[in-house]
Amino acid sequence: MILTAHQPVYLPWLGLFHKIALADVFVSFNQVQYLPKDWNNRNRIKTSAGETMLTVPVLGQGHRDKAISEIEIKDSFWQKKHWKTIRLNYQKTPYFKNYESFFEDVYVKKEWTSLTKLNEYMLKWFRDTLGINVKLLDAGDYDFTGEKNDLVLDMCRQLEATTYIFGTLGRDYADVESFDRAGVNIIFQDYNHPHYAQLHGDFISHLSIIDLLFNCGDKSLEILMSGNLTREDIISSRI
Repeated sequence: MILTAHQPVYLPWLGLFHKIALADVFVSFNQVQYLPKDWNNRNRIKTSAGETMLTVPVLGQGHRDKAISEIEIKDSFWQKKHWKTIRLNYQKTPYFKNYESFFEDVYVKKEWTSLTKLNEYMLKWFRDTLGINVKLLDAGDYDFTGEKNDLVLDMCRQLEATTYIFGTLGRDYADVESFDRAGVNIIFQDYNHPHYAQLHGDFISHLSIIDLLFNCGDKSLEILMSGNLTREDIISSRI
């Protein structure tokens, strides 16, 4: 079984969905410590003036001692602001109308107090819309122990994973020998960002997945996987 995991991210970039698409199971690591100025509550989109950051305001008091799952959203004013910004800058893209109702529901009709619930709700929709066949699990439903390398290794053991996919930064802390001893093959993702048609001038990479979806629609998964490692590559390497 191919496993990967990541903290819940607001409007994730393409690379996360590549990593998810390689796996059989994806674990939302919502029990790890919240890190300010990370991507848990913000991401970038493209506007007529270039890129801009959309940030979900969170309650800051005591956040350094809280898990991501405990982080609360500060207010609801941001929702209409984010929706207005998204609609203004993407309403002329080829596929905006295809997905408009979902985002209107998220930003206008619903009200969010939990950052994790917002991110995981949207992640499930992104998974289904992209057509990625992966099982999503919540780390809070398990008793994974340890930190960094040991935490990932314990998760692999409990879920009986045969392969684990690290992001690029996993090289900074992964103990390859400990995974070898446990019989778990590990892979470090090196994502090659594709180019695709965008509005508003020169191409900008490393934006939220919504930029790809609004511009490319049902071709989005094929585009984000192009020129990168595939599940077939992983499976054949284990034979």
